[in-house]
Amino acid sequence: MGSPKKPRKQYDTPSHPWNAERIKEENRLASKYGLKNKKEIWKAETKVKNYRRDARIILGMDIDEREKQERELLDHLVRFGFISPNAKLEEVLDLNVEDVLRRRLQSLVHKKGLSNTAKEARLFVVHGHITVDGTKINAPGHLVEKADEDKIGFYPGSKVAKAFNTIEEEVEEVAVEEELDEE
Repeated sequence: MGSPKKPRKQYDTPSHPWNAERIKEENRLASKYGLKNKKEIWKAETKVKNYRRDARIILGMDIDEREKQERELLDHLVRFGFISPNAKLEEVLDLNVEDVLRRRLQSLVHKKGLSNTAKEARLFVVHGHITVDGTKINAPGHLVEKADEDKIGFYPGSKVAKAFNTIEEEVEEVAVEEELDEE
């Protein structure tokens, strides 16, 4: 039993620390998703490893016990958008690290166009400029449920939101002027 002040480690480190191919792949993922360090990749890998382990355990169960646990795992993965709603349990074994990294708040902020780069998206989240369903979240690694994906936006009092809105208004004005010039 551990101390409640010191939570359990959420990731497993690589078994061999100096594997050039693994390091190259981790660097590619870190730059693509704007990650702070390799620990974030290891957390995602551990999450995928746990989902796959659970799926293998469920596949090995008797039919009677299997149905309820299979439905719970699939519902969880569908709710977070890792798999499609009509997916089978065998498809859980096809999950990879990028599936988890795509569902992070930081990645979704960048994907929605609220930031120019993934690193800027991280900065907006950490500095408290982003909300999910009206709740300010300042953890870039927060996994966003599929239902809340459309509810990501700027915090109402944020200076970044004001600047973003003025830029959008200027772009709309230019588009209207171009349409008028064409007519």
